Amino acid sequence: MSDEVVEEAPRTYSGALLAAIAIALLVGIGGLIWSYTLNSKLSSQQQELADAKAQNANMAARLRETDERLNVATDELKTSLGLTQKQLDSRAQELTQREARQEQASAKLASAQKETAQQVTAVSSAVTDVKTDVGGVKTDVAKTQSDLATAVTQLTSMRGDLNGHSSLIARNADELELLKHKGDRNYYEFTLVKGQKKPVGTVSLELKKADGKKSRYTLVVYSDDKQYEKKDRNLNEPLQFYSGKDPQLFEIVVNSVSAKNTVTGYLSTPKGAPAPPATGR
Repeated sequence: MSDEVVEEAPRTYSGALLAAIAIALLVGIGGLIWSYTLNSKLSSQQQELADAKAQNANMAARLRETDERLNVATDELKTSLGLTQKQLDSRAQELTQREARQEQASAKLASAQKETAQQVTAVSSAVTDVKTDVGGVKTDVAKTQSDLATAVTQLTSMRGDLNGHSSLIARNADELELLKHKGDRNYYEFTLVKGQKKPVGTVSLELKKADGKKSRYTLVVYSDDKQYEKKDRNLNEPLQFYSGKDPQLFEIVVNSVSAKNTVTGYLSTPKGAPAPPATGR
């Protein structure tokens, strides 16, 4: 009986060891599989993270580029709006010097602009006010232009003394202002006293004779080292001559002759003619 017990003990120990080894192998294999799976998932997530970072960087670059384009467009728009406003103010001021209503409209526009600059937080409301005032300015400017065109058509057209050229002339200061606003030529007003040679524009004039009773006069024009005598002329008669390196037609109109040997009038020159040199006061 004791011999049989001794022989069975080693068999029981060997079976338990094999079972433990088998379990250890299974655990090891499972661990390897789990580690491989985990490593694969980690690699995939790292790749996805890298892709996301790349996309974020790309989107950030595009956003910066968009911001830069927006800033450039905004600057261009501001510049364009600034120039347009400046030109409108200049034109309104030029055309409305003699119109009381136009001066009032320009004052309203200046007030609206000042309010816009001071109240930055109320930009939308201020811009609306400016647009309203600008609309009023445009309406008044259009009316002024229409009135000016009507007045210009009423100016006298007279034939000059040179080759039959005819042109509009001004018979008084108001009509001369209309011609100046018309903008076709340059105008230089003058007063001449008998015996005095006086520069007017780019030429010089000298009154030789003045007859206040008959409203006639005689004067000499000095231009380009030449002189032209306009003898025994009438009031508001265009006296014409050519002047300049590239000869252009100049005109003289005398509007009044006094008994004190004095005449007043104006010299008219083409827009492209040379301007007289500036003189300091």
